[in-house]
Amino acid sequence: MSFSNEAILLIHCEDKPGIIAAVTNYILKHGGNILDLDQHTDSEKQRFYMRVSWDLQDFDIPEEEIETHIEEELGDSFNMNWKLHFSKKRQKLAIFVSKQQHCLYDILARWQTKEWEVDIPLIISNHEYAGETAEKFGIEFHHLPISKENKKEQEAEQVGLLKEKEIDLIVLARYMQILSSDFIDEFRNQIINIHHSFLPAFPGARPYHSAYERGVKIIGATSHYVTEDLDEGPIIEQDIVHVTHRDDVDSLVRKGRDLETLVLSRAVWKHIQRKTLVTANRTIIFN
Repeated sequence: MSFSNEAILLIHCEDKPGIIAAVTNYILKHGGNILDLDQHTDSEKQRFYMRVSWDLQDFDIPEEEIETHIEEELGDSFNMNWKLHFSKKRQKLAIFVSKQQHCLYDILARWQTKEWEVDIPLIISNHEYAGETAEKFGIEFHHLPISKENKKEQEAEQVGLLKEKEIDLIVLARYMQILSSDFIDEFRNQIINIHHSFLPAFPGARPYHSAYERGVKIIGATSHYVTEDLDEGPIIEQDIVHVTHRDDVDSLVRKGRDLETLVLSRAVWKHIQRKTLVTANRTIIFN
């Protein structure tokens, strides 16, 4: 059964008795039908987290007034931090990419087959390689090379494009540039990155070669929100694949790229489903 529109409410606040009852009673009192509810209590920090969605078909408060009512009837009582979303609003994604396009193609395939009900009006790259791909999919492409000398100006150009297109989420699909703190501030918790990881870790330009020489047994991938601390933002999704002595460097690279596409897509899906909540430098991921 599908619904034309549902409201999605994300909540975090100090844990107190009666929060779930207050929220569900509020929804039911106004004619809403609860579709999904997930909550978590961090007993160590005494924090409460909740995601609840409900059908708006018979809800007696107009959409444009729901936020005001939530603040008056719920927010003030529990000193809640909360955010309201509507499922009918199609989110707009911008994809940033450099030379490698495996993550880009995976995202575009999910978009083109309507697995993801989103819009992708923009692809931005510091190289020209993805221009042909963007043209095939009918997406606007901007080649904006980055150097130490022009980084500030090029990021300003990127920000202008993102705001012009009213972008909701930026996906770094193997975009091999470090974003400035000013750029990150403009889109806090709206930028998702992917990177590989090995046990043990191998930094540098040829990590797969180093990993092969050490005989690693696990390749991993991590997708996270971008912060000023490189590759240390709140984690959304992680996974691993086992490798053996039979895997050569090419096999490691292939398995690593497969894993990157999967982990990044899972992370983006959770974000566009409004199932992520960032608190401090960690995430609550709702079922």
